[in-house]
Amino acid sequence: MQIHFTDTPPAKLRLHARIVNQDADLSGIDSALVEGASASRFKGSTGQVFEGFASVDGAVKRIALAGAGEKSADKRRLNLERAGAALTAKYLRSGETEMAVDLGKAGLSAEDAAAVLLGLQLRSWTHDQYRTKLSSDKKVSLDKVHVTGAPEGTEAAWEREAAIAKGVEFTKRLVTEPANVIYPESFVALCKEAFEGTGAEIVVLDEAEMEELGMGALLGVGQGSARESRLLAIRWNGGKEGDKPSVFVGKGVTFDTGGISIKPGPGMEDMKWDMGGAGAVAGGMLALVSRKAKANVIGVMGLVENMPDGNAIRPGDVLTTMSGQTVEVLNTDAEGRLVLCDALHWAQEQYDPAHIVDFATLTGAMLVALGNEHAGVFSNDEDLANKLLGAGKVTGDKLWQMPLGSAYDKLIDSPIADMKNIGGRWAGSITAAQFLQRFIKKGVAWAHCDIAGMVWADKPGHSWDKGATGYGARLIDQFIADNVE
Repeated sequence: MQIHFTDTPPAKLRLHARIVNQDADLSGIDSALVEGASASRFKGSTGQVFEGFASVDGAVKRIALAGAGEKSADKRRLNLERAGAALTAKYLRSGETEMAVDLGKAGLSAEDAAAVLLGLQLRSWTHDQYRTKLSSDKKVSLDKVHVTGAPEGTEAAWEREAAIAKGVEFTKRLVTEPANVIYPESFVALCKEAFEGTGAEIVVLDEAEMEELGMGALLGVGQGSARESRLLAIRWNGGKEGDKPSVFVGKGVTFDTGGISIKPGPGMEDMKWDMGGAGAVAGGMLALVSRKAKANVIGVMGLVENMPDGNAIRPGDVLTTMSGQTVEVLNTDAEGRLVLCDALHWAQEQYDPAHIVDFATLTGAMLVALGNEHAGVFSNDEDLANKLLGAGKVTGDKLWQMPLGSAYDKLIDSPIADMKNIGGRWAGSITAAQFLQRFIKKGVAWAHCDIAGMVWADKPGHSWDKGATGYGARLIDQFIADNVE
C-alpha cells in the first residue's frame, strides 16, 4: 500500500473516506449521506463503516465514513488503528485502486493520524502469490491512499509507524510461507536480504559450529530432518557504547511433525507457523533497525525442522545441552524448549544481556488456558513482566501473566537425567516455562512469552486478515521504545 500526503486528492478520484468520532457532528457532508448514515444506525463506533454515494461537482463520488469510537477512550490509539483497518478491509478488493482519506475532521494529533495510517497499512497485507486462479472480484485492487487534512507532524510520525509496519509485515510473511519455502537456511537467507544495508550485524552458526559448542538439545531436534539447523543472531548497536543489550530469543521450528512422537494428521499443516517466535523476533528487529532505534538490541533465533526420520531422537534418549545440563526426552513433540534452552544459554554467554525475553509457540496448554485472546508471560522479574504487559496494552499484542514456582519445578525432575522435557498432564505451559528457567543464569532478568494462540487467526482481527497476525513484532518495538530508548 502506498501512502501519499497531499492537500488535494486527484480530481478524478471516486472513493473518499473520512474518519469520524462516535456521535460526531456530520455537518459539511451531503445531507442525503447524513440521513443514510442515521438510517443505517451509524454512530461512529470503533471500526464501523458507512458507505453512500453523492454528486460532487457533477461527478458521482463514493463516500465512506469510518468510526473511531469515543474521542476520550482509553484505547484511543488502537481504536484509530481499527478505523483505518476497517476502511482497508472494505475496499481492498472493491475494484477501487485509490482512496482519499480525510484526517482533518476528527480532532486528531499527528500520532493519532499516524495510527489510522498504520491500521490502513497493516490490514492491507495479503499473501495471494500461490493462488493462480482468483476471480477478479477476489483480487486486491486498492494500492494507493491519498491522505488529506493531516495534522502538522503526521508525516514524521508516519515514518516511525511505517518502519513498524515493515517489521510486522516481515513477520507475517515468515509465518505464512509454507515449510518447503521457509526452512532454516532459507529463513536465514530472507533475513540477510531484509537487513542488507541497514547497519545490523548478522551472525549465523551452522551445525558444525553448534556441535563444537555442545548444543546437543537444539541439534537433537533437527537431526531427523534433511534440512540443516541454524542459529541466527541479528545485532543492532543503536544505543550508548557499553550499555548492555536487550536480547530477544525466538523459537524457530520451521515445521513440526512432532518427530517420533508424531502429531495427528488433521491440522498438521498449521505447524508451518511453529516458527512464530523466531518470526516475531525477526520482525521486531527489522522494525527497530528500520527506524534506527536508539538502543542496543539483539535477536537470536534457533532454527530447526522436527521430522520423524531414522536418525531422529527417540523418547527415552538423553541429550546434553550447551549448559552441560542433561535432558531425558519423554516426548519428541516437546521440542521447542530443547531449541530454546541452547539458544538462551548461548545468548547469555555471548552477549551478557541487560534482560532476555523469549518468544515461542511453545504449548497447546497455553491455548487451553488463554485461547486466542492473550499470550502467556512468565518471568523471574516482576518489573520486566510489567513492562512487557504495558507494551502489550499499547500495541494490542496482549499478554497475561502466568505463575512460576518450585512446586511446579519438581514435575520435570528426571530419575536418570537432570530434567525431563515434559511434566505430567497438568500445568503444561508452566512446566515448560520452568524447564526454560533452568537455563537462565543467576541474576539475569528473564521473561518467556508463550504465543501459541496468537500468531495465527481463523478470523480477521483489528489489523490482520485470516492467517498470520504478525504478533510479537510490535510488542518488541514498543518494549524497547518505552523502557530502553
